[in-house]
Amino acid sequence: MKAVREKVHLGGGEKRIQQQHEKGKLTARERLQLLLDQASFVEHQTYSRGRATMFGLTDKRQPGDGVVTGSGLVDGRQVFLSSQDFTVLGGSLGEMHADRIAEAQELSITTGTPFIQINDSGGARIQEGVLSLHGYARIFRANTLASGVVPQLSVILGPCAGGAVYSPGITDFVFMVDQVSNMYITGPDVIKAVTGEQISHEELGGAQAHAAKSGNAHFRFASEQECMDGVRRLLSYLPLNNREQPPIVDTGDPADRTTPEIMDLVPEEERRGYDVRDVIASVFDRDSFMEVHRDYAPNVVVGFARLGGRTVGIFANQPKVLAAALDINSSDKGARFIRFCDAFNIPIISLADVPGFLPGVSQEHGGIIRHGAKVLYAIAEATVPKLSLIMRKSYGGAFIAMSAKALGYDRVLAWPMAQIAVMGAEGAANIIFRRDIAEAEDPEKAREDKIREFKEEVMDPFVAAGYGFVDDVIDPVHTRSELIRSLEMVARKQQSIPARKHGNIPL
Repeated sequence: MKAVREKVHLGGGEKRIQQQHEKGKLTARERLQLLLDQASFVEHQTYSRGRATMFGLTDKRQPGDGVVTGSGLVDGRQVFLSSQDFTVLGGSLGEMHADRIAEAQELSITTGTPFIQINDSGGARIQEGVLSLHGYARIFRANTLASGVVPQLSVILGPCAGGAVYSPGITDFVFMVDQVSNMYITGPDVIKAVTGEQISHEELGGAQAHAAKSGNAHFRFASEQECMDGVRRLLSYLPLNNREQPPIVDTGDPADRTTPEIMDLVPEEERRGYDVRDVIASVFDRDSFMEVHRDYAPNVVVGFARLGGRTVGIFANQPKVLAAALDINSSDKGARFIRFCDAFNIPIISLADVPGFLPGVSQEHGGIIRHGAKVLYAIAEATVPKLSLIMRKSYGGAFIAMSAKALGYDRVLAWPMAQIAVMGAEGAANIIFRRDIAEAEDPEKAREDKIREFKEEVMDPFVAAGYGFVDDVIDPVHTRSELIRSLEMVARKQQSIPARKHGNIPL
């Protein structure tokens, strides 16, 4: 028994392990040791062995079949995992390999615990043909059934190609490491043969490409150690399943702490940019913000933080990028994050400073209507507590997405300098008072007067508050304490929606 277990733990053998290390990569078991609490891993189906014998597989069958699966603890909380072993047949997925992963997925659902998959594989085991394809289908279905039930995390630590990429694509969050991770449907060689385009593996499907361009990667790290630290940190914000509440942590940051620095962080002139991350750092519990999709669609900032010790999801406009206008990619980014938060009982806090949806032919032809509709749908559908803070401006359809009580926000706060309208005062004055301005003795002065009048009569936050669309106009110095009070007010919210099989979200 001891000899068999030692053989299992060696995977493809010492030589293969050395080759893995020479590539700067850890082995499947080393990765689990890095991620999990010490001595907490319990392996499942340790001795599974592939049954296929065609094309020379008889002599290549290994106990475990190229993957390690089981359960362990992260900060004392249970998770289920799979970790592909590249030292065994290149981590290729065959029948029993897939069965091990799928069973771990199914156990994560039935036990109500997160599922983490570590991908390092050459793809489908070609020799096993349809058995490999059947295995992928089983994994994809388990991913789909687990969606919104337990958190699912994919950690790409090697190649992940062909059909294999669709499992990470279904999961909630994808982690990648520079110069280690690669993910693509077709590799550089196939692309060159079919289209004539030349590109490297890293440029095509590396961490930077997916973090900044495709949006397929939510987190990007410089090393496997940093990546596993990131996985552990993310899990600390999340409940184990959709029936539980997120953990409440004593961060030691006083609830009544004032935020006078905001007056310096946010320029009163609405056209001047600033970094909304500075506002987040000021208002939320110190050092608690974990940004998601940092490099993708940066005109919106999303991520997890703590507020008075509670996990919250932040959905914030970023004025230093595209003047914070919402576009196709940022709408997709925001909508998916909001839906994750709603699935796992995480309150949503919107920080609004937005001039509207981005105009332009490319945006219209690219489908801004259906993409923008996603974020509206996501907020309207969400039943978790939803708060909004209007900082400087909130215009048009973007106001509805970020701040409208009629869309389902439970409580809306605004700073005194906030402006709320269909559009900015300059554009509105040019349309509404066009004739008055043209006929005035001093058109420029008349225009300035009309702009000022429009701001006072329409855009002032007390106007919206008078209609009940803003619940309170607050001093920016007390932003933190007011948000905490508002969150406590609605933290026990219970809301049901009309019975249905599922909605049909815009695509």
